[in-house]
Amino acid sequence: MTPSKRILDGMQSCEISSDSTDDPLSSDLRTHRQPRIVVIGAGLAGLAATKILLKNGFTDVTVLEASDHIGGRVHSVQLGKATLELGATWIHGANGNPVYHLAEDNGLLEHTTDGERSVGRISLYTKNGVAHYQTNVGKRIPKDLVEEFSDLYNEVYELTQEFFQNGKPVCAESQNSVGVFTRDVVRKKIMLDPDDSESTKKLKLSMLQQYLKVESCESSSPSMDEVSLSEFGEWTEIPGAHYVIPEGFMKVVELLAQDIPSRTVSLSKPVRCIHWNYSAQHQEVIAKSSDTHQDNNHNENNHGCQPRQDPLILGHPIYVECEDEEWIAADHVIVTASLGVLKQNHEAMFSPSLPEDKVLAVEKLGISTTNKIFLEFEEPFWSPECNSIQFVWEDEAQLEQLAYPEELWYKKICSFDVLYPPERYGYMLSGWICGQEALYMERCDDETVAETCTELLRRFTGNPNIPKPWRVLRSSWGSNPFIRGSYSFTRVGSSGGDCERLAMPLPYANSTKAPPLQVLFAGEATHRKYYSTTHGALLSGQREATRLIEMYQDLHRAETTKPNM
Repeated sequence: MTPSKRILDGMQSCEISSDSTDDPLSSDLRTHRQPRIVVIGAGLAGLAATKILLKNGFTDVTVLEASDHIGGRVHSVQLGKATLELGATWIHGANGNPVYHLAEDNGLLEHTTDGERSVGRISLYTKNGVAHYQTNVGKRIPKDLVEEFSDLYNEVYELTQEFFQNGKPVCAESQNSVGVFTRDVVRKKIMLDPDDSESTKKLKLSMLQQYLKVESCESSSPSMDEVSLSEFGEWTEIPGAHYVIPEGFMKVVELLAQDIPSRTVSLSKPVRCIHWNYSAQHQEVIAKSSDTHQDNNHNENNHGCQPRQDPLILGHPIYVECEDEEWIAADHVIVTASLGVLKQNHEAMFSPSLPEDKVLAVEKLGISTTNKIFLEFEEPFWSPECNSIQFVWEDEAQLEQLAYPEELWYKKICSFDVLYPPERYGYMLSGWICGQEALYMERCDDETVAETCTELLRRFTGNPNIPKPWRVLRSSWGSNPFIRGSYSFTRVGSSGGDCERLAMPLPYANSTKAPPLQVLFAGEATHRKYYSTTHGALLSGQREATRLIEMYQDLHRAETTKPNM
């Protein structure tokens, strides 16, 4: 047990050690004692917050990470000589993107080839080559037909942006859904085209379904039908290409963590409950009877045991109760848990419960699972110019809902990208699947996934001789108990305002008697413009750290300008 944590260990006793160190903050942040700050989660948001706090003179900072490694939804895995990304893959955009500048300034993009600076709206591993659109009867759709359809789809995509950006009213038929709107408008345009044969129209209608599957993988939504049309245009793209980090996105995590002393971070340390407003809650109980507390502390299992001393005297408004029964006193907690974890655990995770409007924000915002399936082959069966294999099911042209029973989970795989360059990755494909079907895939074993994907590739390419891959690696973000999904989206019925409500610190400013900024919230889902991205996560962590820094600067100013009585 490190002395710097000065913790309350619920297993051994319920005593709290008294304040033994009174380190003053650096001159601009002087206060009576160092505030104790606990950061929950060592992903990009948690590390970014911690780094700034330490840099600004806060010394009593503890990071609690539930898993056995830092990085959160960044997870780079070494497979042979290649580094594969099970989580975050691309830096989206350049100028003004803090993740890009961190990578660029530290030489992480030196070996990023020109081909890897993917420039389309949908990130690919290379901008070189062409996507092969293959149908379930093993035919390749002609390139000019693909381009024709792609232009039409992108034209309608631009329309989806206008509702938010130009304040355009949403018509009732669209049900305020990106999927419903896009399907309706694109279908009408296809059917009204006098130059296309019936078979061409059917092919384009089938391609529309495939494009919507790709789009839902990008949005990490079960279906684009669930994504809010009126809010879709608020997500903001940073100009520039999509960059791959050849040595792995984990290098960005390591850069953020390099100035954080290892003793600051506790791994495999899941949190059970954040007891906030603790002093206010327990003031009456303590006043009535300290004896009862003493007796309760002799309970053998000590689950939920309380501090014996008056928290008001100690001055800590928060206790973080960990799964291993340890209780950690704090003045401030920065929660960077994913939206998926908050959806699943918020009731048990906060005492008192979160305010109703924050619970509503958690419930209304969306998060789903987008998973990758890496297949490694000894030889390529695809042609050198092929950068991806896109699966177009001709029998899905008229479907309204793209949801499948568990045994047909593979129909949600929208494509396999070719990893590029082969000198780095060998002959590797990366498949994409999202929604409930991604969870079905997670339940299968590697052998089943390998066989199913091989059958799919044989069927769509029309090549029955494609061998099984000799290696399979896949992500499982949905069933990961510490993540529960990939990233957030604005679901129908939610708005950017919900991101802001999620980010609002507790207690709310109108609770004047309670100590301020007890529980702060960061993470990609709390960033109104950049949700779902690594830069959104990083900026949100910096935002919450800055909130604390500014509060202590204001307190310092108030103290130093007090008139002498």
